[in-house]
Amino acid sequence: MPSTELAVDATGLVKVFGTNRAVDGVDLAVQAGTVYGVLGPNGAGKTTTISMLATLLRPDAGSARIFGFDVQHDAGIVRQLIGVTGQYASVDESLSATENLVLFGRLLGLSGREAKRTAGDLLEEFSLTDAATRPLKKFSGGMRRRLDLAASLIARPPLIFLDEPTTGLDPRTRNQMWDTIRRLVAQGSTVLLTTQYLDEADQLADRIAVIDTGRVVAEGTADELKASVGTSALQVRLVDQSDTDAAVQAMRDVLQFRGAPSLSGGTITVPMHDADRVADLLIDLRSRGIHLAEMSVQKPTLDEVFLAITGHATQAADDEIEGAHA
Repeated sequence: MPSTELAVDATGLVKVFGTNRAVDGVDLAVQAGTVYGVLGPNGAGKTTTISMLATLLRPDAGSARIFGFDVQHDAGIVRQLIGVTGQYASVDESLSATENLVLFGRLLGLSGREAKRTAGDLLEEFSLTDAATRPLKKFSGGMRRRLDLAASLIARPPLIFLDEPTTGLDPRTRNQMWDTIRRLVAQGSTVLLTTQYLDEADQLADRIAVIDTGRVVAEGTADELKASVGTSALQVRLVDQSDTDAAVQAMRDVLQFRGAPSLSGGTITVPMHDADRVADLLIDLRSRGIHLAEMSVQKPTLDEVFLAITGHATQAADDEIEGAHA
């Protein structure tokens, strides 16, 4: 593997299906050893982008390199450097978990003994040992998804593409998948994760590309994206609600905000432009004999970021073009 800090370096990627520009000039730069989130609704172009980066689709324009290797001219090398887990399990329904993983191992060139050992290790890593010989038709959705991810890791690729890996999973299994992804990166892998779940991108991704209608419309860390659409808000709840007017006046004096505060359920919410002033506010409230029951700082959510940038929610678009799965 060449010495490069970029696991993915894509410029101007375009893919057209008929009259639909599914991907319309996407640029991505993914640092090695990180989780990079591609956030967008169904139909945004996420899966099509992954398919081009994984050499499954040929770009109509633009270029992409995986650890310095061109996805078109060096496709054979690229395929040795990546693992791909899609939205739908790629395992054989007629085989057990062990049989599936051994089959994948053999297809990847492992000896019979190596394939069995690797299968056992992966089943243990993904907490599937107890179900090793169980027919897949008796697996839950979360178990199938974990097995699919295990299959993509047989060759221990340095770059893993996860295309909406937690779609349809219950919260407990989803959290287990998140822990697995964090562990993979801690062990040195790079993960490019597509998702339509804002909290997933917020929890996992070091950097996030917001994609809509085939284009990257914003990019940065979660905090940078949140800061781009507004300031944080300070929320306080008073012990004595009769102190509300005095507390609001103190907040005006110290935090120096304009406009009307938000009053809801006994909670006062005001914009916070300077976090350093919060300590001064606490001192001022105490000097006025005003006691707080609760205080918190709320940043803008990624939901608000996506709505502000695109004008719609993440799950408002139609399903992505089926040709992306070809």
